Amino acid sequence: MKRLFILAIMVSFIQCKEIVVAQSTAKRSISVRTTEKEVGDIMNFLANDDLNGRATGSEGLEKAAKFIENEFKKYGVKPYFDTYRDSFEAKGEQTYNVVGYLQGTDATLAKEFVIVGAHFDHIGKGKEVKGDTIANGANDNAAGSTAVIALAKQFSQLKNNKRSVLFVLFGAEEIGLLGSENLAKVLKERGIDLYVMINFEMIGVPLNEKSYKAYITGYEKSNMAKKINEYVGSELLGYLPKAKEYQLFMRSDNYPFFKQFNVPCQTISTFDFTNYDYYHHVDDEVSEMDFKFMAELVNNCALGITKILNTPEKEIKWN
Repeated sequence: MKRLFILAIMVSFIQCKEIVVAQSTAKRSISVRTTEKEVGDIMNFLANDDLNGRATGSEGLEKAAKFIENEFKKYGVKPYFDTYRDSFEAKGEQTYNVVGYLQGTDATLAKEFVIVGAHFDHIGKGKEVKGDTIANGANDNAAGSTAVIALAKQFSQLKNNKRSVLFVLFGAEEIGLLGSENLAKVLKERGIDLYVMINFEMIGVPLNEKSYKAYITGYEKSNMAKKINEYVGSELLGYLPKAKEYQLFMRSDNYPFFKQFNVPCQTISTFDFTNYDYYHHVDDEVSEMDFKFMAELVNNCALGITKILNTPEKEIKWN
């Protein structure tokens, strides 16, 4: 009887300890969130006049790349290649993608990859307005780049990704999706098992009068929006008719990965053709961005991506 009593106490102690650990982990997961200040700090660097619009092959793009590399190093996000750079030639200019890597924690699922990406280049100069010719590209696409950098920080701290993740900042998007085209080809040749590719494009301001927070290109092509909404527990991603009308599925860095891998590769955006007047305009400035909204969107997307990285089976599929 005494032994049974002692055993019962030990079991009770172990159960209590497990509950405490679980609660501690939950609190840690909740606390690892992107803040409005973090969004502002990244945005203010990437869309600063000092970077002169981040044109392909420019000194400004090089400054942006070094900043991203240093952020990855701080977080413990490793290079996927020998360095963080996937170099290539784009219309006579030497340029690169910046690629960070978090290996999956599960021996089997780590062989499967999720790519989280956004392009970090822009057009450099634009039509002069009141003496200003620098097209800073705050919404297009320092905003998307900020999301990728912030998510890299979150997941490097959480260390809860069973699948492996590549955090990619693409170059040469503005001159023809050349960075994503190059990397998609390189990764295909390496034979990686790509599950999904999630791309962020122009997420700096909220949608106008929509029930959802962002839309996804190629909405009807897969169940990605449906599954992410299910994972998050709210209507995070919706269908924007204009996105289909203007064939946005084919006009961002998700598309080359779709062509190479034929798996769900889609872009999350909040530019709805009515809520932002400064596309490829010198007034696409940080002052026009909504940092609070961006932080909320990043944190909501992080919940969905967490589930994508950890489900036992590949639940996101083409329709």
